[in-house]
Amino acid sequence: MITLVTWNVQWFRGLDGRVDPARVVAHAKSLADFDLLCVQELADNFPDPSLAGNDDRDQFALLAALLPGFEVFHGVGSDHPATQGRRRRFGNAIASRLPVQAVRRHALPWPADPRVASMQRVAVDAVVMARDFPVRVITTHLEYWSAGQRAAQVEALRGIHAEAHGQARLGGAARDDGGPFQRHAMPKATLVCGDFNMGPDDPSYLRMLAPFDDGTSRFRDAWRVARGNAPQPPTFNVFERYTPASEPVACDFVFASDEIASAIRSVDVDSDTRLSDHQPVVVTLDA
Repeated sequence: MITLVTWNVQWFRGLDGRVDPARVVAHAKSLADFDLLCVQELADNFPDPSLAGNDDRDQFALLAALLPGFEVFHGVGSDHPATQGRRRRFGNAIASRLPVQAVRRHALPWPADPRVASMQRVAVDAVVMARDFPVRVITTHLEYWSAGQRAAQVEALRGIHAEAHGQARLGGAARDDGGPFQRHAMPKATLVCGDFNMGPDDPSYLRMLAPFDDGTSRFRDAWRVARGNAPQPPTFNVFERYTPASEPVACDFVFASDEIASAIRSVDVDSDTRLSDHQPVVVTLDA
């Protein structure tokens, strides 16, 4: 059995304004004895007022220190100059206590949209060795303000899946010499999770579930697999509205390819915590 928690932790800032990585990780542990923790909006050296309430600590390193026995793999979207020889970084991470094979980082498309503020988005991609078979786990955080950028990023995620699925189906020349050409596990089974900044009625959400025409397996929404037609509880704007026009919305999802969708046993949303502006999602799978 594998348990995965995905959570946009808002640089570990609760709705009380307090930035505390330790209490967020402790709460995630209280939800489940997780094997995988996928988190979005980690910061390094973005002190207040750059990020409200924050200090200059490296939260990627802090996450690793708070999870002994886990490996932490991160991807940085924003990488900016700062002072005293340090950079400022902002991105996502996967923490795994399961063995991890190949890891990739993908810069997602960022087409120009001069109407709104936006940032470079990234997906972290790790092949995790589950009990019965390897699983590709991808965590990401898509653009909020620009629907066009978000649509391009969904297409990129579909392309990343199709490329890896093709590698798994068709294979390649094998090397087992420990060098950079060595081939590791290339699974078809894939989970994509994170903050997609779109609701279940958004055209880009529907596009994420659309079939492929080249033999690539399609994605299923893990919530719908486990819960049928019951609506997923909101995961954003639950206690505070991001803008005056914001409404509560389910936008944090786990998408599972056909090869692993049948292994989903439960999906739950913690609707009570106020340790971020998003609610965590917990998925349990037989794998």
